[in-house]
Amino acid sequence: MGRIGRIDPPHGVREGTRTAPCISLRPRARYALPGATGFSRMDFNLTEEQQAFQATARDFARAEMMPHARGWDEDEVFPVDALRKAAALGFGGIYVKEDAGGSALTRLDATLIFEELAQGCVSTAAYLSIHNMAAWMIDRFGSDDQRRRFLPKLCTMEHFASYCLTEPDSGSDAASLTTRAVRDGDAYVLDGSKAFISGGGVSDVYVVMARTGIGERSDAVLQTNMRGPKGISCIVVEKGTPGLSFGPPEKKLGWHTQPTAMVMFENCRVPAANLIGQEGEGFRIAMAGLDGGRLNIAACSIGGAQFCLDRTLAYMRERKQFGSRLADFQALAFRIADYATELEAARLMVRRAASAVTLGEGGATRLAAMAKRHATDAGFEIVNGCLQLHGGYGYLRDHPIERVLRDVRVHQILEGTNEVMRLIVSRDLLGN
Repeated sequence: MGRIGRIDPPHGVREGTRTAPCISLRPRARYALPGATGFSRMDFNLTEEQQAFQATARDFARAEMMPHARGWDEDEVFPVDALRKAAALGFGGIYVKEDAGGSALTRLDATLIFEELAQGCVSTAAYLSIHNMAAWMIDRFGSDDQRRRFLPKLCTMEHFASYCLTEPDSGSDAASLTTRAVRDGDAYVLDGSKAFISGGGVSDVYVVMARTGIGERSDAVLQTNMRGPKGISCIVVEKGTPGLSFGPPEKKLGWHTQPTAMVMFENCRVPAANLIGQEGEGFRIAMAGLDGGRLNIAACSIGGAQFCLDRTLAYMRERKQFGSRLADFQALAFRIADYATELEAARLMVRRAASAVTLGEGGATRLAAMAKRHATDAGFEIVNGCLQLHGGYGYLRDHPIERVLRDVRVHQILEGTNEVMRLIVSRDLLGN
């Protein structure tokens, strides 16, 4: 299998060289229909390049992830070797620019990749999404020096990255975060904590949102400046920095292949050169990162649901009850038709939103929120329905559907809960 960005036909998995990819998304052809002069048909086909790296991701997922997913889940293994093999194919910096070692692909390209990777292991694909989101934030908003310092090792996944926004007392209300970063000469001193951080304790780079511009002020002034998005900044904290510590790994329903822990800062002194962008731009940076993160998580839900639906179709063709195949019962066949319809609708919504985010269209954030809400809700319902159609077998760990069910459930919560997605959509529509 070649590295993404090359048109080599995928044939087996190997670690590719770190040559810069050359992706050329060709212009869509125009089609003339009888009686429709100048009519341009909407083209839903993927380019040859997109089909190539989609196949690369598919083959990698089946060869390097799918056979191990159950063991990783059971033993709570963070699959470092598999992640670095994925990075060798270009999946560690999917939309990081080429000069820093990235693949320079689009948001649509990324959703194709994550949908395929999730069919190998939803949890591991979701961590890759978070890693890519953190890397992109440094690439998009960081200085040339910061990009040179951090991105090459993130793109190869020699170093792993975490995104640190959520706190114990600020989840959906992310703008109420209270982690402080007080400027002291050529450094920022951080105090506070972050919760539910994927890669916590394992990652090498933490992209942290903290309040700056506070200084030594009275409690009254401090309380005023600790509200809302104003004054939040984005700072990279590296593993090993004195004052950086971690809570014990959280015990979770799913996502067992990625460690999750609190990240704590106590008089944590970070070079001022690690500030990404300008002071006060952190909330905007965080939200920009989440647009892409929501699309990737939506794609992971689609991939997990497709994995379960494929296995359910095969099971229904073989399993007999009352002398007939499950596939021959109309009520069950109609359920499958609904699942396939919802899955295709979710896929189209995600790809439409990904195109909007890539092009910077007005309303892109709303479209991303709509796609994330629909895809993650539909994904969970489809997986849950597939488990039901497997009966008691679906509930056993010998079968993979219960694992996928546990993994996709959290997608309705993270990257903004689906209730918050509805808030984003309604505010945009109503102008509130």
